[in-house]
Amino acid sequence: MMSGTAAVALYTPQEEAFRAQVRQFARERFEPLAEQADSPGPLLRQVLRELGARGYMGIAFPKDEGGGGQPFAFEHIASEEFAYCSASLATARSVSCLFCGAPIQRFGSRDQKQRFLTPLIRGEALGAIAISEPGAGSDVGSMRMRAARQGDGYVLTGHKTPITNGGHADTICVFAITDPDAHIHKGMSAFIVPADTPGFSVAGNLEALGLRGLTHSHLRFQDVAVSRGNLLSQEGDGFRILTDELAGERIDIASRALGCARRLHEDSVRHSATRQQFGRPLRQFEAISFQIADMKVNLEASRHLILHAVRLYDAGQPADRESAAAKLFATRAAFQIADSALQIHGRVGYFQGPVERFFRDVRAFRIAGGTEEMMKFIIQREEYKAFGYS
Repeated sequence: MMSGTAAVALYTPQEEAFRAQVRQFARERFEPLAEQADSPGPLLRQVLRELGARGYMGIAFPKDEGGGGQPFAFEHIASEEFAYCSASLATARSVSCLFCGAPIQRFGSRDQKQRFLTPLIRGEALGAIAISEPGAGSDVGSMRMRAARQGDGYVLTGHKTPITNGGHADTICVFAITDPDAHIHKGMSAFIVPADTPGFSVAGNLEALGLRGLTHSHLRFQDVAVSRGNLLSQEGDGFRILTDELAGERIDIASRALGCARRLHEDSVRHSATRQQFGRPLRQFEAISFQIADMKVNLEASRHLILHAVRLYDAGQPADRESAAAKLFATRAAFQIADSALQIHGRVGYFQGPVERFFRDVRAFRIAGGTEEMMKFIIQREEYKAFGYS
């Protein structure tokens, strides 16, 4: 764990008090459910309702919209602490309240917020965000989902996959092409689609390496008619809405990776200090203790990169480069830490349990929200801009 000195230097007393509150709740509620939460089921909705009742589903949203009115730093802390206990439950929360809820909160009308955002904040509804498609992941320019005007609304046709929370979601923020002849910056729009809309169906759920407590679904939209009241902002604003959401999403993913990595590090310290081999604790072998040192360095470097991006984000300053750097480093570091933790635990870690589960879970974070390659693209692009090269 971080020393008291480091905690005071990095976080405000208010943030540390919030961390203590969230940590206690997560340890009491999430920790006992972690193994059960490794497979989809009704547990997820029960947990979301508890999170909503405690105000943990809209931490950074304005108070007059039902949120907590806190800076994004508090979201970062919550994501880290929840992921420390269960990556699946933490991810379900983030996808529902941030990835789906944030576009509605930032671009939705008063009516849209009342109809769709309020239930997400209360934990009464589960949200998902549908961007990727069979042939369009990082390359959103290859998006084929169409939203054609019809009367006073639109008809959505196409497929989205793999969509986290998709199989159980009540509300889905869907991105589609409204003008195929325009550049992607002007031809994409965003819609709010209730899962009970005729024509919408779940074509199937994909078996995943990690985050098994969630559904990762193939969604089918077959002539799904929505009113103009389900259009976010205005037609052609989809790309702006999408990119607005991504900086916060990447900070959140990095924070969840940090929480998982911190758990793996702490478990490895305890295991190596108490596990005896050849008549002495594992920690007395440099092959083991040096891995603990590397873990700690990666953890602290990840935290500083994430917090730097958080402070810029909260200050309203551009954070594309910094959020991409934080996600790139923290997610890669988390997987390295997971690999070391598995090696340190040996057969104890290889079989079903926390180490094995976290090892599977953290790998997803290097892909979700933009691959490592896309993070490097963003970083180099912004770096050249900073030097005056377009």
